[in-house]
This record gives sequence, structure tokens and C-alpha cells, in this order.
Amino acid sequence: MSSHPTAPAVGRPPGTREVPTIRRRDGIGGVLAFRKDQLGFLRAGLDRYGDILRFRPLGIPIVLVNHPEHIRHILVENGENYDKDAVLFRVVRPVLRQGLIANADMDLWRRQRRMMAPHFTPRTVANFARNMTDETVRMLQGWERRTAEVLDVTDEIGQLALRIVNRSLFSAEVGATAQAFERAFGTANAILGAFFRFPFPPLSVPTRRNRKLHRAIDEMDTFVSTFVRARLAGDAPTGEDADLLTLLLHSVDEEDGEGMELEQLHHEVLNICIGAYETTTNTLSWAFYLLARHPEVEARLHAEVDAALGDRSVPSFEDLPRLPYTRMVIDETLRIYSPAYQFMRRAREEDTVGGYRIPAHTNLLINSYFLHRHPDFWPDPERFVPERFTPEAIAARPKHVYTPFGAGHRICIGKHFALTELILVLATVARRYRLTLPHATTEVVPEALITLHPKGGIHLRLEERR
Repeated sequence: MSSHPTAPAVGRPPGTREVPTIRRRDGIGGVLAFRKDQLGFLRAGLDRYGDILRFRPLGIPIVLVNHPEHIRHILVENGENYDKDAVLFRVVRPVLRQGLIANADMDLWRRQRRMMAPHFTPRTVANFARNMTDETVRMLQGWERRTAEVLDVTDEIGQLALRIVNRSLFSAEVGATAQAFERAFGTANAILGAFFRFPFPPLSVPTRRNRKLHRAIDEMDTFVSTFVRARLAGDAPTGEDADLLTLLLHSVDEEDGEGMELEQLHHEVLNICIGAYETTTNTLSWAFYLLARHPEVEARLHAEVDAALGDRSVPSFEDLPRLPYTRMVIDETLRIYSPAYQFMRRAREEDTVGGYRIPAHTNLLINSYFLHRHPDFWPDPERFVPERFTPEAIAARPKHVYTPFGAGHRICIGKHFALTELILVLATVARRYRLTLPHATTEVVPEALITLHPKGGIHLRLEERR
């Protein structure tokens, strides 16, 4: 896809073009088309205009960029000019508040990142790997009497993900509260996804929908605050056994020598819970679905896991280098179905991107659902081909054509935690079980909420490997 030139505009810098805009007469549709089918609307716009275009849901101008060079410029080369005071993050901020994911205050974000980054390095994540495998084994023990049943994989993995993140954060078990958190997040995800597509009436208006949203937020807040209050009132694990909450409570900013205020800590913990839960739940659900549809890939995955583990049934952090194909399966799943499939930036000052004028305060949308399917960089993009992620194939592509965790200085802080968890859980399950299609015609479609969710969930039949 290539961007189409447009007519000169009065007042723009010499040598630049105006971003083409979807108009009613184009036949693509307007705000109602975007509201009804976000992905279909954007696909039609990209097919007509190429890799950069503007659209206006309810009069709010948004520029979609879909080329790795554009994205490299926005997130890396001129990243300081682009903040998160963009419409998508304003939509999710009632949930995420001032946590790292949606924080628009650059100074506060830098301070928080400085304090938190040391606790998310590969070396630190290694201390939590046992939590990941222990909880997965616990899930598999619950599957022992369910062979041949059709499992709600999305629900099973969702509960697993919350057990892992809460054991890592709080050294605690979540029990039935995990399902309550899942339901609350699902409600907020659906409501905010619909609000992004049609932002009216404002979330401050006490409509039935908005009251439902605020109840869901209260439930998630209660989930987090219960554990935080318990920690403040009791003893905390120390040394190598220290959990993330302990590490965050004792973090001190190297510049001002101060720690994190309790309200900010609450925001960060909620962000971690949501980010870790949603990434793991959706990515592994899609991974098992894709493996069920591609038995030849599944067979190669099983062969690698068996060879790497030998007579052991559970992988460890030290096994990760021996599981390169397992990592490729995860990477290819993230290519096709990235949970964080869209994110935005706002231009603080006027800029030029790919020869196009970007006025100050423009909202820029990066949608990896389309970027990861760009035919110029991904041949036959709908096919599930883990070999796209061999070292040679990665080196042959532009770096910023693959952005499941974002890029630049605001790349996801939990990337190492997420990838470690995804690989270890997948390998632990694959060592013992297969998840197969209950019917040959089983097909799951993505639902574009704030995150990319499998519509109706993934339901697969459990089979023990022989």
C-alpha cells in the first residue's frame, strides 16, 4: 500500500502534503460505519488511501499511520514530541488513571518509569518464573478429570493469568475474586471499546451504561486495594522472595530520593494487573486456537518441548533459550492477534511524517492489526507461520513493522514478564495436553474492544498427549 498525494494546502510547510481524509462521498461511511465495524472501516480507508489517512469520529480528527517508517519517526526519532494525551488514552484513563499505561504527564511518567524499570528486567523476572509454572501445573491438575471435555480456554487462561500476577504481585492466592475481576474488566473493556468508537454521551453523564462502568471500576479498585491494605498491615516477603508489591513499596526515585505515594502505587498495581491479565489471557487463547487449526505447527512445538525438557514435565526459566520455536509461536500469535492492537499518540508540536503535515495536537492512531498484516512486509499475512520469526527473517524486515509491545521510550515495561510467562505456560501445557477443535468448522473472529478479544471466547477440546 502506498500513500496517495493530495493537492497543495494553503499555509502548510513547503514540500509537505496534507493527510488524505475519509469523506462521506468516498463510500466508506462515516461515524456510524466506524461505530459498527471499526476494523472494516479502517481497512476500507487503508485500501483507498494507503498508509496514512485521517478520519473524524464525531468530529474528532484522528490520523491512522500504517508504515514502519512513520511509526519509527513517531515513537523513536521524534518520540519526545508525542505524548499520551490522546483520545484513546483519555477514554481508558477512568480505569487506568495515572499508571504507566495511560499517563499523559511526561515528568510523572519518567519518575515512575525510573522507579519501576529495575523490577521488570529479565534478571528480576527470573525470580517470578516459578510462580508461572507452579500455577500452570495447578491448572493442569484441575484438567486431569476433564479429558475429552470442551473447555472455555479463555476463562481457564484468564483465571490462570490472574493467579500468576497476584502471586507475583502480592504473594497471595486470589480464589473466587479472580472471576469477579475478570467480569469487571470485561465489562469495562466492552463499554470503553464502544465509547471509543462513538464517544457520546460523556462518561460523566450518569447513564445506565456509565453507572455500570463505574461499578466495574469500583470492583477492580477494591480487588487491588484489599491486597495493598493487607500488605501495609502485615509482614512482607524479603530478599529473593520479595514480591512486586514489596519492591514497589520500597522503590525510591534516584533524582528526588522519595518513594511512591499510595494513590500512585494503587494506580500502578491496577495497571500491572490489567496488563498482565489481558496480554496472557488473549495471547494464549489465540495461540491454542491457532495451534488447533495448524497441527503441523503443533507437532513441531511438541517435538521442541519434549527435546528441551527430556524426562522433566515442567520447564524452568533456564529452558527459555532451548525453546526458540515456542517463542516463534508466541511471536506469530502476537503478530496476528496482538491484544494491545491499537494505541495512540498526540503531537505536542507540528511535525512532518512521511512528507505529510501533522498539525500540533493531532491524535495519531497506530493499529497493529493492520500493520502486522501489511502486504509489503508480511507475505500471505493471514497465514499462521511461526518461521516468520527466525533470526534471519526478523533481520530482513524493518524493525517497527512489528509492535506488539509498542516501541521507543514508552515500550511496555512488562514485555519481559509477558514473554517469559507466555512461553513457559505454553510449553507446560504442550508437554502434557493438546487442545483441539471441537468441530471442523469452528471459527473464532476477533472483537475490537479496547483490546482485541476473541468474540465469544475460545472453546477447545482437551486431549491428553500419548
